[in-house]
Amino acid sequence: MAINKNSNAFTFGFAIAMVVVVGATLSFAAMSLKPRQQANNIEKDMISILSSIGVEAERGNASEKFYSNITKRVTLNSDGEVVETRDGEVDPNDKKDPFNVDVKKDYRNTDLKPEDRRYPLYFAKQDGKEVVVVPMVGKGLWGPIWGYVALESDYNTIFGATFDHKTETPGLGAEIKEDFFENPFRGKKIYDDSGEFVSIKVKKGGADPDNKHAVDGITGGTITSNGVDEMLERTFGVYDNYFSTTKSNLSQIQ
Repeated sequence: MAINKNSNAFTFGFAIAMVVVVGATLSFAAMSLKPRQQANNIEKDMISILSSIGVEAERGNASEKFYSNITKRVTLNSDGEVVETRDGEVDPNDKKDPFNVDVKKDYRNTDLKPEDRRYPLYFAKQDGKEVVVVPMVGKGLWGPIWGYVALESDYNTIFGATFDHKTETPGLGAEIKEDFFENPFRGKKIYDDSGEFVSIKVKKGGADPDNKHAVDGITGGTITSNGVDEMLERTFGVYDNYFSTTKSNLSQIQ
């Protein structure tokens, strides 16, 4: 029996068959590319973490440099208590690995209860110093901003910082990822002389060079600068319990 290619049945059947074939092809392609996508995302985050401690890396050597510089990674709960610890190779399927805590996703999830949030930390050795890297995320003018800030072993002095954004204005808010904005954070303090948490202020109009707790904001990028300011204060505030407790325990040992 000849098939009537002009019939509605043939047209619908052909369309359904094409949808099935194309859907199956796309699904197979997505599944096939997933491991490579995961590897790319891991390398990208490793490069950013390494950048905060002054280690240059690129695709191809990011893993090697990450594992040779990052000695340990931990996850804290909302009370500043360590709930997970890992070292060695990152397993992308290990959801409890601190590296796999998606701070950007958690930040967007307003329904996530405080007690269910998790906060990663990365420990490293660089230039003969022990440092700890804090990941953070916030909101700029047009979209999310994020970064990694490394502290020295006193949990107070900034060792290095790196920031990035998704859609900030070129030449204005987008400048947060440039060296001239990031470098001044080095040597700044997040606690005052009495031990009170004060964070780092991003000052519109410029910061006093002698101010240990402030850096210059970006000219014309006020909202993005304010976003970085808020991100720093909120994020460091979350880690304050851990920093304070750890410093207290170290002083008792010494």
